[in-house]
Amino acid sequence: MRIDWKTYNTKGFFDELVDGQGNVRLHGQKLAHFFENLSADELKKARSVADLAIKEMGITFTVYNEGSMIDRAWPFDIIPRTIGKNEWQKIELGLKQRVEALNLFINDLYHDQKIIKDGVFPRDLLEKSVNFRQQCVGITPPNKIWAHICGSDLVRDGKGTVYVLEDNLRVPSGVSYMLENRSVMKRVFPELFEQMSILPIDDYPSQLFDMLAAMSPRPQDKPEVVVLTPGVFNSAYFEHCYLAQEMGCELVEGRDLVVEKDDCVYMRTITGLQRVDVIYRRIDDLFLDPEVFLPDSQLGVPGLMRAWSKGNVALVNAPGAGVADDKVVYAYVPEIIKYYLNEEPKLENVPTYKCLDEKECDYVIKNIDKLVVKPANESGGYGLLIGPKSTKKEQQLCIEQIKADPRNWVAQPTLSLSTVPTFDGPEPDGRHVDLRPFILSSGKDVQVTTGGLTRVAMNKGSLVVNSSQGGGSKDTWIVDEEAE
Repeated sequence: MRIDWKTYNTKGFFDELVDGQGNVRLHGQKLAHFFENLSADELKKARSVADLAIKEMGITFTVYNEGSMIDRAWPFDIIPRTIGKNEWQKIELGLKQRVEALNLFINDLYHDQKIIKDGVFPRDLLEKSVNFRQQCVGITPPNKIWAHICGSDLVRDGKGTVYVLEDNLRVPSGVSYMLENRSVMKRVFPELFEQMSILPIDDYPSQLFDMLAAMSPRPQDKPEVVVLTPGVFNSAYFEHCYLAQEMGCELVEGRDLVVEKDDCVYMRTITGLQRVDVIYRRIDDLFLDPEVFLPDSQLGVPGLMRAWSKGNVALVNAPGAGVADDKVVYAYVPEIIKYYLNEEPKLENVPTYKCLDEKECDYVIKNIDKLVVKPANESGGYGLLIGPKSTKKEQQLCIEQIKADPRNWVAQPTLSLSTVPTFDGPEPDGRHVDLRPFILSSGKDVQVTTGGLTRVAMNKGSLVVNSSQGGGSKDTWIVDEEAE
């Protein structure tokens, strides 16, 4: 049985491929036509090829479940998500604007705090921030860039409007899956890449390395760049290995590095100590340096903050960047953009209620069954309450948590997230998606991935796309409509 897109039901949601009248959107017409002409056996074979490729390539992620850790094959769907190049160029400009303003904001907070003195950002909010690092006050990283790598999550509402859902500025993950998704699709449907004008993403590892190298404190042709991982038990360990290999860098753990009396960082090698210039760290702030943060950390490097503060090594992302990775701070980003850039935001925020505001908190409590309620600093979908899908008991527990610590909670309307056709049976059915592009900032330029990681809620009707919560992924194609 062949696919007939006229019978594909968008169920009233904005679908990325098919509009409400059953017409395929311009940027997806060749893709839709290709799938129309595949038989049921061919589709089944394609899905098997994708599953086999994922196993052969060792693409896994770790699920934490009731104290246990389970490595699972990466859940992947063979119908890619398509976005038109013209629309993407506008989104890209919005992401660049956002990251530029956020870096100015972070640098200001660790120096003059002008935005607070001018009454644009509340001092109380900063004082109660769990991610503000007093140890970073007065430090200026190279080119005043704190968030070198940002993963901003984008969603569409029922009308097709693109919103920024949140900004990930601490240790954003997922880019390796974006790259591997493309590799899998090229194995499954190589002919599509000959027939369609799909913009490439393969140069990300070289862009990442160039950005890291540009942060080196020593002017030289080949700075020593390393990827610092917490180790094999971290959920993103696959990504740490992948990126280190793709960039040709050493993958190191804290025990592989040492800070010597000259306040420089060295890597232990079989030929002796070798100086390190740039550390792409995949470890949270509090575990980085037991001399400064958690004294019992076995993951970090004693003296690392001292070496960084003296400009002898670059840390990417910089410690303290997470002060802007806060869902309450997120609500102020439009004002942050206007304050530092004197521009209107090119991408909208999802309307957000801050529970630290008494009136807004009262509204949230009264309408908790209609809203999505989020803790300020959790990730991976943990701690989330989706009001329309929650029980009265869950709602009451959430209300108690809000009252106990209003600063730690925000709420947003339950958006009708866009859908993409997804195989969950013999025929495609719509599943909700978001998108995480990755933005690289060196201080000299800003680069945005051509698309990003599309995460899809594999469970019917679910709005939770995180892999740890049962979500999957799709390849994301930015299609040049004019070339098509």
